[in-house]
Amino acid sequence: QVQLVESGGGLVQAGGSLRLSCSAFGSDSINTMGWYRQPPGKQRELVATITRGGTTHIADSVKGRFTISRDSAWNTVYLQMRDLEPEDTAVYYCNVEYTDISTWRGRDAWGQGTLVTVSP
Repeated sequence: QVQLVESGGGLVQAGGSLRLSCSAFGSDSINTMGWYRQPPGKQRELVATITRGGTTHIADSVKGRFTISRDSAWNTVYLQMRDLEPEDTAVYYCNVEYTDISTWRGRDAWGQGTLVTVSP
């Protein structure tokens, strides 16, 4: 089973930058790592994903401002956020899709969430 630990949220002024980190712990095989966010009063939405092979997907709403990357050990994923806007205010969740090596079934895990607040 994969456990996730997130860090990097906080309060920032519009136009500022933040970097979120998510480290995965466990012996299962990770296939995709990504970030979702849930703005106040809204549903959770996809922000960005990256596959083991390095293929990335970035939501149109943050394209050009956010970048997703991973470390070489493939157990930490980063979300670099630039030119932040008040509309980016949300709880950001790390998500990992992995193969449970005890059953060889696909599963996913979620981080506890980290709050990003962007002031005008």
